[in-house]
Amino acid sequence: MELITNNLAESLIVLGLVMLAIEIAILGFATFILFFVGVASVLAGALMYIGMIPDTLMSATLTVGILTAVSAALLWKPLKNIQQKVDKKPAQSDLIGHRFMLQENVSITENPYYHYSGIQWQLKSAQPISAGSMVKVIKAEVGLFYVEAVE
Repeated sequence: MELITNNLAESLIVLGLVMLAIEIAILGFATFILFFVGVASVLAGALMYIGMIPDTLMSATLTVGILTAVSAALLWKPLKNIQQKVDKKPAQSDLIGHRFMLQENVSITENPYYHYSGIQWQLKSAQPISAGSMVKVIKAEVGLFYVEAVE
């Protein structure tokens, strides 16, 4: 404890950087709490290091608290807007384009199963496809392959 209090400015900076690293690298900005406290700790440590605030635990706690509130008030809305930007494009799967020979007919009313990669996939098609035809997967959902005939 004496090591921390004797080097309070450096300890605050290190603690703040650790909190920022955890928030960004591990939590991926899922919560902003560690981010705000981390920024406040780094700033309080810097202010203490250059002598703008006294080198005491009470002033460090008060400064970190105030700077946390200020950083939260200033950065909450921009960070929340960054979180809201979501890519609507569907994820590309390596299952798309998989080709195989049909063992049974596939149509709107006939949906046989196809075993691939340890999973029983139900087959669906907008057009009727007869057994023995070569097909390719055009869309994959959970347990479901949408297929079309290969020309």
